[in-house]
Amino acid sequence: MAELDPVIHAQARLRIMAALATLGVAEQISFPRLQELLEMTAGNLSTHLRKLEDADYITVEKTHERRTPVTYVALSKPGRRAFEDYMDGLRAMLGGTS
Repeated sequence: MAELDPVIHAQARLRIMAALATLGVAEQISFPRLQELLEMTAGNLSTHLRKLEDADYITVEKTHERRTPVTYVALSKPGRRAFEDYMDGLRAMLGGTS
């Protein structure tokens, strides 16, 4: 039996990946909106996003809207594949079909 991806398996990162997986392929979400949805502190969310970004599972885009800095987060193509593989592995572990 294959092991679940430890980068995704941590509860907070699993919640982040699940939230981002609901977005379309070309969609992204602002950091404050993601923080609100997940009810996480900015520091905790930042820490987990960094781990996901280091694994190339997400993209983080920092930009400005007018004079205000804005950060957008999206699931990368490898991240989407890793999440799908994670879910398949979880289903197989629970006795479902993969």
